Amino acid sequence: MIGIVDYNMGNLASVQNAFAKLGCETAIVSHPEAFQTYDKLVLPGVGAFGDAMEHLRERHMIEALQKYAQSGKYMLGICLGMQLLFESSEEFGKHTGLGLIKGKVTAFDTTKFSEPLKVPHMGWNRMFTKNHPLFQNLDEEHYLYFVHTFHVNCTNEADIIGRTNYGYEFTSAVAHQNILGIQPHPEKSHDNGMKILENFINL
Repeated sequence: MIGIVDYNMGNLASVQNAFAKLGCETAIVSHPEAFQTYDKLVLPGVGAFGDAMEHLRERHMIEALQKYAQSGKYMLGICLGMQLLFESSEEFGKHTGLGLIKGKVTAFDTTKFSEPLKVPHMGWNRMFTKNHPLFQNLDEEHYLYFVHTFHVNCTNEADIIGRTNYGYEFTSAVAHQNILGIQPHPEKSHDNGMKILENFINL
């Protein structure tokens, strides 16, 4: 059973529907004391980092998520959910994250080019991936669907399992032991996205 964390900041229905299409039983989880009862957790997210951390704090979920990570069970952060796994963010001020992966979240640098980089980064883009179980059996050139204005800067090279180029190369997927994160939305990425979710189920 996979728990999908409800902290009032995610597109829960589309994530749950994607898992349902794969025949996987899920539940929307809004009580932190229930986290440990699930085999895996998914932390989705849409919106601002600071607001998301405040919602997690109000619902007493921060410590519960950190404890779940320490249990060794798999956790997958999607989009904003991936960014929350990191130590901090510079989105609309400075905010502390869950601290499960070393690094921080920063805005796209739009000043590097003769024509300003359009943000948010929105639409289909290719991900260049390392050999990791999350990415087994994807198309050789796999494109996934992105919607984000900020991206992660991962401290440890070994934690980076996916990169994408948008004006310049940025980290788009991470794995630190049992903690996984992916910047694009697999639930909106057709066959390759569904394969990523299937791979997560089978970890």
